[in-house]
Amino acid sequence: MAKKELNVAIIGYKFMGKAHSQAWREAPLFFDTPLKPVMKLACGRHEDQLKAFADNWEWQETATDWQEVVARDDIDIVDICTPTYLHHDIAVAAAKAGKHIFCEKPVALDSEQAKAMYEAAQAGGVTHYLNHNYRRCPAVVLAKQMIEQGKLGRIFHWRGTYLQSWIIDPDFPLIWQLRKEAAGAGPHADLNSHSVDLARYLIGDIKSVSAMTTNFVTERPIPDEGEETAFSAATKATEKGEVSVEDAAFMVVEFENGALGSFEASRFATGRKNFNYFEIYGDKGALAFDLERMNELQYYSSEDPTCCQGFRRILVTEPEHPYISAWWPPGHIIGYEHEFVHAVADFLDAVDKGTEIRPNLYDGMKVMQVLDAGLDSAASGKRIAVKG
Repeated sequence: MAKKELNVAIIGYKFMGKAHSQAWREAPLFFDTPLKPVMKLACGRHEDQLKAFADNWEWQETATDWQEVVARDDIDIVDICTPTYLHHDIAVAAAKAGKHIFCEKPVALDSEQAKAMYEAAQAGGVTHYLNHNYRRCPAVVLAKQMIEQGKLGRIFHWRGTYLQSWIIDPDFPLIWQLRKEAAGAGPHADLNSHSVDLARYLIGDIKSVSAMTTNFVTERPIPDEGEETAFSAATKATEKGEVSVEDAAFMVVEFENGALGSFEASRFATGRKNFNYFEIYGDKGALAFDLERMNELQYYSSEDPTCCQGFRRILVTEPEHPYISAWWPPGHIIGYEHEFVHAVADFLDAVDKGTEIRPNLYDGMKVMQVLDAGLDSAASGKRIAVKG
């Protein structure tokens, strides 16, 4: 029996557009998804680049006006891969049009936009998902399971670190990620949003925040529109503009359950390309995860005999580990792109069943409330309670 098909429109076609495209294509090949996604339409501003993208990833059509795309009767799912400042308007329009929403992070420019997106999606009765993809690393899901099984006991500490180095060159151009009106914030939004989401997933909600931010480079060359590509410092521009977001943001937090946490986010960490790392400490054990070794989870149990205690490496590639049974035999590792495939498979299942998928726009709103409190703290020098 043929599966019901749902037409997908992807809005945005660069880094995340590629990652999402691969996921829409591969999810039904590796997972027994109840629905079949049809890669119906790709939308973007630049027709030549958009056509090349669509041809390569086999999207059936292209368009340059997202508002017309969202209004089309033959579109069932809107996949938002645009710069952050467009997320709110697209998501709200999609929800009002009855389209299911698959959205990249960070969810919005601030918590008020995020709240409006969540409320619109709820009012529209649509399935909504926010792609904090690291929740779908098998090792991270295993960590969640171990915490729920009580293997760490009472949680005392979270330490989250997300470091990159791609804007250290002062001649790196002033792309949209470095402008407040387009990105909302710098690594505090881009990187800390991932870390805060993981902390909420694994530890719980955050009660209060103390934070500091700084800038190391305050002006950068203004690129031509076609040069606005992250991770590439190529530009011929000579005119400079103000960097209006922070270059680094550090936070310490108190969780609702009494645990303490720290978050480090920087794009000036020399030698770090995409270092996403966390540690969790409890009275019975500890866990550590490093995205650069994403198939592994480090686990310490204080209940082991004293003579044998120490961190052990768990290779998360067994069929009983989360998602792994759909992939390769034990010991055959998976990679970054697989998290997106897992997300699409779970999203299609949620759409089919009419059930909730996490993280969603509610989680995005909760993350943004923490990040907003962090910016308020950095500006005021005070500890800030997170708004509920």
